[in-house]
Amino acid sequence: MNFKEQLKAGVILNNPVFIQTIGLCPALATTTSLSNAIGMGAAATVVLVCSNVVISLLRRIIPDKVRIAAFITIIATFVTMIDLMMQAYLPDLAASLGLFLPLIVVNCIILGRAEAFASKNKVLPSALDGIVMGLGFTFALVLMGFFRELFGAGTILSGYVNAGKGIAVPFFNANPAVMMILPAGGFLMMGFIFAVIQKVMAGKEGK
Repeated sequence: MNFKEQLKAGVILNNPVFIQTIGLCPALATTTSLSNAIGMGAAATVVLVCSNVVISLLRRIIPDKVRIAAFITIIATFVTMIDLMMQAYLPDLAASLGLFLPLIVVNCIILGRAEAFASKNKVLPSALDGIVMGLGFTFALVLMGFFRELFGAGTILSGYVNAGKGIAVPFFNANPAVMMILPAGGFLMMGFIFAVIQKVMAGKEGK
């Protein structure tokens, strides 16, 4: 499988959130705004790529009996590095993501790819796997974050432009559906996206 096919599979056909339905906790909790979604997706992608590379390099050294503990230790190291860097250079984003940033350690996507792929493959394929799965995760978060912020606050990229108020979108800004940026809104948006995906996939299978 070439990189183009891997990218298509990771982002669309085998998306970790919308197709595999894993990593749902951060997808629901951190997508109240587009900026949060981008930040969480980028952090998880960096951790995923770096941990995949290191685990692939050490796959013949790590004893099978302690592989899960070793994987978590490696992942936790990179999560700590990313967390500290974000606190130093992007403190507002780090504060907004809160506890969900260090909880990347137990993200099912990262640990799952370490066990299913990186521990069984060479470095380059493992790095590419981390990139495409990370982009798939980021795509899912960005899609949810965009629509939840748009419908719930009537803005885009709040916290980064226009003195932290974001870009106001006409009509939506005057008629915000505040529920969309509350926990219930996360479930509603994810359910709607799931429904659209299932409809599209059913249509393709019918053809």
